[in-house]
Parts: sequence; C-alpha cells; structure tokens
Amino acid sequence: MRGGLHILDAVSATVPRGSCTAIVGPNGAGKTTLLLALLGDLPYLGRIDFPGRAEGQRPRIGYVPQKLDFDRGQPITVREFLTLGLQRRPLWFGVAGRWRRKAHDKLAQVQALHLASRRLGALSGGELQRVLLALALLQEPELLVLDEPEAGVDFHGGFIFCELLDSLRKEQHFTQLMVSHDLSTITHHATHVICLKHGVVAEGPPKEVLTPANLGITFGLHMGLVKPDSLPSGLTACTATCCNPPRNHA
Repeated sequence: MRGGLHILDAVSATVPRGSCTAIVGPNGAGKTTLLLALLGDLPYLGRIDFPGRAEGQRPRIGYVPQKLDFDRGQPITVREFLTLGLQRRPLWFGVAGRWRRKAHDKLAQVQALHLASRRLGALSGGELQRVLLALALLQEPELLVLDEPEAGVDFHGGFIFCELLDSLRKEQHFTQLMVSHDLSTITHHATHVICLKHGVVAEGPPKEVLTPANLGITFGLHMGLVKPDSLPSGLTACTATCCNPPRNHA
C-alpha cells in the first residue's frame, strides 16, 4: 500500500535460484513497489520467503537503481564513490589501499576499470550504469536486483550490459531479478518471467509466458505498439479487445 492505495494484491510468485528473472508490466502495475518491498524499503502484508534460511534471515542483496540522483558538479571520483561505504576515515585523507584494490576489482569485473579516476558527474548513462553495478557487486550479492537496467542506454549498450550480467551471474552464482520494459531483452536474456498488473498474470519460462494472450492481459492496447521482432519466435502482438479485460481490483 502506498499513499493509502493498494498497489499490489494477492501477489504470489517464485524467483528460481540462479535464474535471470524479469518482471514485466505496464506503468503503474506495481513493479517497482514489488522491488522495494523485497528490499525491505516498503511495509507489506504477507511474507517473502528465502528458502534454506531461517525465518527473517535475508540473503546478501545488491541493488542497481534505475537512476541515481546526485549533484553532478560534486568533485568526487568513481573510486571515491565506490569506497564511501567501505572505509571509515574521511575521503580527504585518501582511499586506503585495500579498499582501492576492492573497488578496482569490481570495476574490472564490469569492464570499467578505466573509469576509476573519472569524476562521477562526467559519466555517460552507460558508464554510470556500470559503476552502479560495481557498487552492487561490492555487497557480494546472492540476489542482484535491478530496476530497468536498460533505461537511458541505447539498444547496443543495453544488449552489451545484459551480456555482461549473464556472464557475471554464471561466474558468481547469484540470482538476478530485474524490472524491464524491453521484451527483446527479456526474450534473449531472461530464464524466468513474471507478468505483473497489480497481481501476477502469469509466470514461467519466457516462451511459455510471453504469449499474445498473456501480453494482451498485461499490457492491453499498448501491445499494439510492440514490434513483432520483440516477441519470441512465432508470437505476434495482440491488440484484440478480448485481450484487454477490466483492471484487477487493487
């Protein structure tokens, strides 16, 4: 509930361990609200279970937000930004060697070591996205949560970023959960999909879930804007009114 309104109702879904799970749905469907509840930033009714852990115990979670609000004129380097939460001494005393090495290691993992000495405010959208990923990886996450990782990045840059995520997920064995509007990205990279519209419309493997019927229920008439090549092989966009039922009760 946000602002006295029920955003999500009777949500029941599974994120398979080690998967790349994508949450898709129209604006206002509750995708970000679901992420914030998972992160513990919003109160909710019900429970979120993490199998294999004691009740109330949470895995290590890394979070990559859709955007970062900060003063771009601030004279802070990428290296300093990454070590803000690591060392106790003020940054004007310099970055301690072990934290410098740790920051550089994560930057190298996301292929952005060359950005270490750059001013944070001078980064492009794609460069900042990699730095935020490096920051999330500093948590050594078991669960990596991303809110629209392709937002603000061109198609090629978004594809390369998702390829990088695929490689990191397989190497470091974390579970990836991301919100995305890009059905092409989801088709190529997700192993599990949750269609959300104030409740779960469908979930499962992309080829089973991203059907014209499910997409019509999830997006309604907006599916008329989806390019055919954005859908899995054999699927087409559905714009029939029968696929646009009344909105679920909030």
